[in-house]
Amino acid sequence: MTEQKHLRAPSNGISTGASRQTLSAISVGTIVLAVIWVVFCGFVFWNSPPQNTNAVLIFIGAAILPAALLAVCAVMVEKSRLLQQDTQRLHTAVEALRHSFIEQNQSDGQASFEASISRKLTEIGEEQRKIQSLLNQLPTTRTDGATGQSPPASDPNHQEETNDQTVLELGTPLESFKAPLSNADFIRALNFPETPDDRIGFAVMNRAMKDHLTSQMIRAAQDILTLLSQDGIYMDDLRPDMARPDVWRQFAKGERGRAIAALGGIQDRSSLALSNGRMKQDAVFRDTAHHFLRVFDTCFSKFEPTASDAEISAFSETRTARAFMLLGRVAGTFS
Repeated sequence: MTEQKHLRAPSNGISTGASRQTLSAISVGTIVLAVIWVVFCGFVFWNSPPQNTNAVLIFIGAAILPAALLAVCAVMVEKSRLLQQDTQRLHTAVEALRHSFIEQNQSDGQASFEASISRKLTEIGEEQRKIQSLLNQLPTTRTDGATGQSPPASDPNHQEETNDQTVLELGTPLESFKAPLSNADFIRALNFPETPDDRIGFAVMNRAMKDHLTSQMIRAAQDILTLLSQDGIYMDDLRPDMARPDVWRQFAKGERGRAIAALGGIQDRSSLALSNGRMKQDAVFRDTAHHFLRVFDTCFSKFEPTASDAEISAFSETRTARAFMLLGRVAGTFS
């Protein structure tokens, strides 16, 4: 294919070059007018010759100058036509070279490019798996405060003691009297730890997992972020257009559609296309995404009344919020 393109471009140049000797219609017309003018002046001179030398000179000038101007115009038109042909041939040659260069780069450099991309994705995947394994180690049940281990179910006395410690006489769980999760910890938990060595991040995650609704949100976000990473979509790579806090508050109050369209600030076409395709073709991804959107709606609606505008802005920059912006656009929440 490349060789055919190389042969095709020069053949076009030769075929157009054969017409270089052919005058254009405008040039021929201009020359004909010049000849007609000279003949006309000669006819007038023959029938009414001037009486003195000055008159002869004036008559000759009147005959020659217009003809000379017409001849100059004809030359300029022809030069312009030839220049246009040269430009067209040059453009054709450049296009042929460009296509050839692109094809050569695609064929020669594709292997090394794919190897580089694969290496980068492998490195990112390793980091993701490290964080994933640490997140999986987070406690999912209430542990014994002294030993950090769940009491054995076979010990009835211990079970009785545990029940006495966790439930009041009227049946109210002690968790109801624990201090609620702070907004700062809630925001930090939904952004997930930055690195496997982020001790503060994991400590916040431990506290957040003890809150029922927040733990649901973390698990739902963790599931959908893992599925997105399979397509090479990572929240840290996205740079969304941030919406104002009042738009987020409208969403918390149940507003949907164009009124909250600013929340769909993800503009990365590749991520949107991959997510949209996965949503249509992968039932597991679709169910996980819709579950995540439902839990996000419930969780944010509870968070919004106690949050300041600054806290809502900080919340909107978390990885969980970016996943909502991406999947909300794909699911049509903002349209």
